[in-house]
Amino acid sequence: MAYPAYIREKARQLRSERKLTIDELAERLAIPRTTVYYWVKDLEIETTESETLASRRAGEVSREMHARLRGAAYEQGKAEYPTLSAEPTFRDFVCMYIGEGYKRNRNVVSICNSDPAVIRLGTYWICRLAANPVSYSFQHHADQKPGELCAFWGKLVDVDPAAIRFQRKSNSGKLTGRTWRSKYGVLQVRASDTYLRARLEAWMDAVRGDWP
Repeated sequence: MAYPAYIREKARQLRSERKLTIDELAERLAIPRTTVYYWVKDLEIETTESETLASRRAGEVSREMHARLRGAAYEQGKAEYPTLSAEPTFRDFVCMYIGEGYKRNRNVVSICNSDPAVIRLGTYWICRLAANPVSYSFQHHADQKPGELCAFWGKLVDVDPAAIRFQRKSNSGKLTGRTWRSKYGVLQVRASDTYLRARLEAWMDAVRGDWP
């Protein structure tokens, strides 16, 4: 996905001024390691041997700390599951995330879909549970009007349409004469929230444990 320019600039600033490693930048910004690498690969960092060792140790300490915090968040998720699962649509949301949610990055909670009902449910629970800001973006086909789609999704999720980013699908085909499921494009609801992702993992494990 496309990230705002200010996040890329922040990564480059931290790389230059704080001499952070690729892994440290990815952890801090909740961005995939490969993306961070391409952003900062031209920025070489000159360090002494002692600085390198200190940086490695600091990285190990940071990773250990974040692992403990993720573990604590997972345990929190297990403890709060019985209460949350009694609420209408919570288990629906968790089941939906098992099937449709983004799982490749342990720092991100995200749903991407063309079905307004799916997006409405995902938005409700992600906004309710996330500690960090929620962002919205969508892809559309060549013969769709982005302004109209922004208005549609903005009204559906109750956000300013101007806050929704969009881009045209690279393999976009024409919709004329077709019955197309993604007539409103495909919207992504996203929160960079490591600890919500860990809690969500606990909820998904609990739901799977109830299945035959």
